[in-house]
Amino acid sequence: MDNNIQELEESWHDDPKNWKYGILYYNKNDKRVFTDKRNRNYGTTLNFANPKSYLFIVLSTLFFGFVIYMITNNKK
Repeated sequence: MDNNIQELEESWHDDPKNWKYGILYYNKNDKRVFTDKRNRNYGTTLNFANPKSYLFIVLSTLFFGFVIYMITNNKK
């Protein structure tokens, strides 16, 4: 069973229809938030069809914005 899931995920990854502009992964059937980039040597990317990916972007932006804010406002 696990092998079938892995084959399905591979077929989704290799399908050019799931890549917008060749760089953005968008597949509503894939429930993963993170997946390999088109060239797997370059790391991971987000599945932009999954709403949790947008939550991840917002929370990451808020976190790093808070860190920058704290660094710049604590100088005396």
